[in-house]
Amino acid sequence: MRIVVTGTRGIPEIQGGVETHCQELYPRLAAMGHDITVICRKPYVTQPVDEYRGVKLLTIDTPRRKSLEAIVHTWRALLAARRLKPDIVHIHAVGPALLTPVARLMGMKVVTTNHGPDYERHKWGRMAKAVLKMGERMGARWSNRVIVISKVIADILKQKYGRSDTDLIYNGVNTPVRSTCTDYIEGLGLESGKYIVAVGRFVEEKGFHDLIDAFVKAAPKGYKLAIAGDADHPDEYSENLKRKAYDNGIVLTGFIRGERMNQLMSHAALFAMPSYHEGLPIALLEALSYGLDVAVSDIPACRLDCLEASDHHQVGDVDSLSDLITTKLELKATPRSYDLSPYNWDRIARQTSELYNSIGGKHSTKPIS
Repeated sequence: MRIVVTGTRGIPEIQGGVETHCQELYPRLAAMGHDITVICRKPYVTQPVDEYRGVKLLTIDTPRRKSLEAIVHTWRALLAARRLKPDIVHIHAVGPALLTPVARLMGMKVVTTNHGPDYERHKWGRMAKAVLKMGERMGARWSNRVIVISKVIADILKQKYGRSDTDLIYNGVNTPVRSTCTDYIEGLGLESGKYIVAVGRFVEEKGFHDLIDAFVKAAPKGYKLAIAGDADHPDEYSENLKRKAYDNGIVLTGFIRGERMNQLMSHAALFAMPSYHEGLPIALLEALSYGLDVAVSDIPACRLDCLEASDHHQVGDVDSLSDLITTKLELKATPRSYDLSPYNWDRIARQTSELYNSIGGKHSTKPIS
């Protein structure tokens, strides 16, 4: 089947949970016989290529402004999709889903993936939140099929819009080959087994300001804190966060992937995620795949079945997080073992392929070898 994908900044190696999701999912679907085109946003594509692991890439101009880029990109992507004559357009995230009715009026079948209520993010003003809520509504009401990445999101759509036929298909995670090298982390001033790691964009809802305060309060002897990530759109919050980090001796790596990230995760003592908002956090799943002990907020998206109550702190409570960091480092529980079978990318690709085929009525795809 011919599938056109929008709603993502693009692939490969572009920061973001939706981007990681697409980078893992669509090459697997291409290997199963689907004709996949991912439409990318030009400002994020540093080295333009036309293909990635069997996935066609089409890069289009998009204004890099957080209030406009998603909706403008989606509109231009739909115009491009109409020329490609896809069997299905797959729209990711509630902002781009605002244009689901437009895609349907163009005669296209639409699958949307709801990655979570983005209107809960602190960066959005009142008008932007209203638009994102409308996007959630349009996606729920106009999509041929709606994929949700967690039970929490399924419950939201059922309660708010009466959409009870959503398809639960989780985010996934790969089983890593842990790095035995330490040259990169040593270059950062980190010692194997003697640091906490956190990963994410520098936006307020990630709670990194709370994490820095909690780490300073806990003052664990001999341990450091490393935060991997950066801001897509530098603003007052991200600049203040970096200043706060530097003032307190926190290690900031910037956006990293590959061997650098592998080293950082392979040698950490603890993973922290103090988020106020998530869909189903891939960064958390990746930490679990490395067997890391975790200290995460108690929001619904972080309360995974494979975690214990003792892995959580009260969201937004610096004292609660500080106490948990102290307890976790004293326990020295890394490595741990988690049941991650529901988050297998090959399984997720098969579920998505079956959904596509049920809409298009085609059964010509081949299994992943």
